[in-house]
Amino acid sequence: MATVDVIKCCLDSIRQISDDIKDAIVYLDAGSTESFQFLGAFPLFLELGALAVCSLENMSSLDKVVHCNTNSNLAMKIVVITSRLLSDAHRYILRTLTTLQSVHRCAIYTAISEVAHSAYPDSPLGPDAFYEYGSLLTQDYEELVKKNETDPRLSVISELKESTVSEEEGWSELTSIDDDVSGFDSISTAKALQKDDFIGGSRDVGQKLMVSVHHFPLIMCTLSPRVFVLPSEGSVAEASLSSEHENSLSSGLPPLSTGNLAYTEDVGPGAALTAQFLYHLALKMDLKLEIFSLGDLSKNVGKLLTDMSSLYDVGRRKRSAGLLLIDRTLDLLTPCCHGDSLVDRIFSSLPRRQRTTSLNQMRSSQSQLKTGPVKLERPPLDVQIPLGKIIRDENSTSRLLESVEAFMHGWTTSDSDTQIVDLIKFSQKVNAEDELLHGSLVSTDNFRGAPYLEAMLDRRTKDGAMLIKKWLQESLRRENISFDVKIRPGFASKSELQSLVKALAKRQSTLVKNKGIIQLAAATLHALDELHSASWDAFNSAEKILHVNAGDTSQSLAAQISDLINKSAIVGSQMHYKKEKSQGLFTLQDALLLTIVGYILAGENFPTSGSEGPFSWQEEHFMKEAIVDAILENPTISKLKFLQGLSEELEANLNKTRSSEEKKEDHPQLDTVDFDDDQWGNWGDEEDEKDPSKDQVYDNMQLKLELRDRVDNLFKFLHKLSRMKRITSLSESKHNDDLYSSKGLLYKLLMSVLDKRDIPGLEYHSSTVGRIFKSGFGRFGLGQAKPSLVEQNVILVFVVGGINGVEVREVQEALNESSRPDIELILGGTTFLTPDDMCELLLGDYSCT
Repeated sequence: MATVDVIKCCLDSIRQISDDIKDAIVYLDAGSTESFQFLGAFPLFLELGALAVCSLENMSSLDKVVHCNTNSNLAMKIVVITSRLLSDAHRYILRTLTTLQSVHRCAIYTAISEVAHSAYPDSPLGPDAFYEYGSLLTQDYEELVKKNETDPRLSVISELKESTVSEEEGWSELTSIDDDVSGFDSISTAKALQKDDFIGGSRDVGQKLMVSVHHFPLIMCTLSPRVFVLPSEGSVAEASLSSEHENSLSSGLPPLSTGNLAYTEDVGPGAALTAQFLYHLALKMDLKLEIFSLGDLSKNVGKLLTDMSSLYDVGRRKRSAGLLLIDRTLDLLTPCCHGDSLVDRIFSSLPRRQRTTSLNQMRSSQSQLKTGPVKLERPPLDVQIPLGKIIRDENSTSRLLESVEAFMHGWTTSDSDTQIVDLIKFSQKVNAEDELLHGSLVSTDNFRGAPYLEAMLDRRTKDGAMLIKKWLQESLRRENISFDVKIRPGFASKSELQSLVKALAKRQSTLVKNKGIIQLAAATLHALDELHSASWDAFNSAEKILHVNAGDTSQSLAAQISDLINKSAIVGSQMHYKKEKSQGLFTLQDALLLTIVGYILAGENFPTSGSEGPFSWQEEHFMKEAIVDAILENPTISKLKFLQGLSEELEANLNKTRSSEEKKEDHPQLDTVDFDDDQWGNWGDEEDEKDPSKDQVYDNMQLKLELRDRVDNLFKFLHKLSRMKRITSLSESKHNDDLYSSKGLLYKLLMSVLDKRDIPGLEYHSSTVGRIFKSGFGRFGLGQAKPSLVEQNVILVFVVGGINGVEVREVQEALNESSRPDIELILGGTTFLTPDDMCELLLGDYSCT
C-alpha cells in the first residue's frame, strides 16, 4: 500500500490544474509563494508550461514582456493562486487585470472553499460564492475599462503609480485608485449578471475576458513529507482562534479548556476554516478519518469535521486513518521554552522576510473589515540567511556587482520612463551587498533530490551540526575538491563548518549545484554564532533552574523569578547608555517570558498555594514591585499590550530621572545649609510660585499607581496560565524518570495512545452512521464498537495553534520507542512557533492581558 506523503499530494494537485497553467502567467500571493517555496513547486510550474511565475502583490507592467516572446496568436491568460479569501485578494487581482489589459482568460484558485466563503463572518458572498465573485470581478473590470476608454489618462496614471510603488506596498497603496476602481464592498450588492452567461464557472464577455473561480485546498508549508504547517499570510493561519472572554489567552491561541463546549454555530472563523482545510486534505489524500479531539476548541473542530464528512465516504473505498486534534493551550510550556532543537534555533535566530501585506493597512483601507473578525500578523516562515558573511569573496563579489550594474544600464536605453524607474530601483537594491547575498532555508530546485530539512527536523543541536559536517564532507569528495581542514571527531565546531562551506562555495558551479546544503550550513553557523547561542543557552539554563525550583517550594521559585526580573532591570539601565544587549543577559521582555514559564510550572506543582494564584500574596508582591521598577528603568517594554498608552509617560519619566541625576552629579549639594533671612520673608505668601519638584513627585506617584494597576492586570493573566487544565494521568505511567517528565505533551500523549492507555478528556467523534447504530440499532445488539486510535495504520496529529521543532523530534522519538513503529504519522499545525512568537502571542497586540 502506498505511503502517505503530503509533498507528493500537493504536487499532484498542481498537476491536476495543468490545463490552466499551460501558456499562462501564474500569479501567486504571499501565502501561496511561501507554501510553494517549501514544496519546491516552481520548477513544476515551468514544466507544466507556465510562461512565468510572478508575485500577485508586487506585479509589474513589465510582466507583459513575457507574453511578447510567445506565439502572438495565443491570447493572454493568467492563473491566480491565493491562500486568502477572495474579498482580501480582490484588489490585487483587479489591479493585475487592469495593468495587463490584454488578458482573455483569468482562472482564480483559492485555498478557501465555497462553503467557507459564504459562512465567513461579514463576507459579502453568498452560498454560490465562486459564481458571485466571478460576476463581480468581471463587472468591476468592465467598468474600469470603460473609464479608461473615455479618459486615457487614467490608464497612464495607473501604470505610473503601479510602477513606482514602494517595496513595502500594502493595502494603503491601493486606496489611491479607489476613485477609479469600485471597492469590493460597494459591488457586493450588484448581482445583475445571470447564470446563463456562465459556462462551467466561466463567463464570456465579448470574447475579451473569461473568469473562472475554483477551489485549491492544498496550500501549506511542507517541512517534510510528513510535517506541515499553514502559510503565515494565508487566511486560515491569520484567522482568530479565540474571542475575548474570561478563558481567552490570545487571539492566536485556543481558549483554555473548561469542558464547557460552545455550540458549533458560534465557533470562531479560525476553527471553521481549520475544519474546512482538514476536511479537504483528507479528501485529497483519499483518507476516511476517525476523529479524536482533546481540548474545547479541538472538539468543536471535530464536530464540524464530523458533520461535513458524514456522507462523503458513502459508496467509496478509502484508506482509514485516525485524526487527533489537540489544543495548543493544553501545553504552552513546550513552545515557550528553548529546547534542544537545531531547527528551532535557526528559526529563532535568523531574520524573517518582511510581510508582503500589512493587516493594519488592510483594516484602515477596507471599511468592511473594521468591524470584522480579528486577523493575526504571523511572521513569515521564509528566513533570510546571510550568505555574504559566510562565503564572501571580495573579488568575485565586486565582479558580480559590476556585471549586474552593466546589465541594468543596458536596460535603461528603453523609452519607457516607468521601466527606467523600476530598473534603477532594482539596481540600487542589488548593489546592497546583504540583499544580493541572502539565501533561503529551502532550496526549491533540488528539495526532492536532497531533503536536508527533513533530516534536520529529527535532530538535536549537536547531532544536527555533526550531520551537516558529514554532508559537507561528502559534497566536497563528490566534487573532487581538496580542503586543507583538520576534521576532528565529535561535535562540529563553528570554524570547521565555516572552512568546509567556503571550500565548497569557492567555485560558482559548485556553489549553485550544492546551494541546498550550503544554505543550511550557513543558517546553522548563524544560529551557532556566539551572540545567538549565548542567549539561547542562557534561556535554557534559566528554564532548567525554574524546573528545579518548581520541584522544591513556591518560595524558592518566586525568589528565582524576582531575581531574573531584577537582573533584567540592570540590563535595561545598561542598554539605555550602550544601546545594545550584552551576550547572555536578559531584557525585561525575556524575564517576562521566563515569568510565564515559572507560573505554568507553579500551577502544575503548587495548585493551592494562593487564593487566586500559585504563590502567596507576599511572594507576588515582591515580583510585582520588581516588575514596576524594571519597567521604569526600561520604558521600551511599553510596546507590550498591558502597557499600551504609557509609552510617552514612561519615556518622559526616565528622561526626567536621568537629567536630575546628571544635575546632581554636576552640582553636588553643600553639606552646610545657609539660613538666609530672605527665605523666611515670603513664608505664608499664597501667591508664591509652586515648587516644581512637588509636581514632579506627584506625576511620578500617578505614573506608579497607573503602572501598578497595569501590572496587577498582568498577574491576573498569569493566574489564568497557572490554572490551565492539566492531563495528570499521562505522567502516571511506566515512564517515571526525569527524561520522561521533561518531554512535551505530544510525546506523552502519543506514548499513552500507542501503549493503549486511557486519556482523560479524549473525545471520539462518531460519524452519522455510527450515531444511528449507537442510538437506534444499539438496543438490538447491533451497536458499533468505539474504534481505537492505535488501531489505525495512518495517524494525522494536528495541533490547533501551532507546533515547534522540539515537538517534531519528540513525536518521532515516541514512534520509534513504541511497539508500533510501522505507523505512518503526519504532524501538522496552524503555524511554526518559536519562543519569541509565543511571547508576542501572550504579551503582544493579540494577547488578552
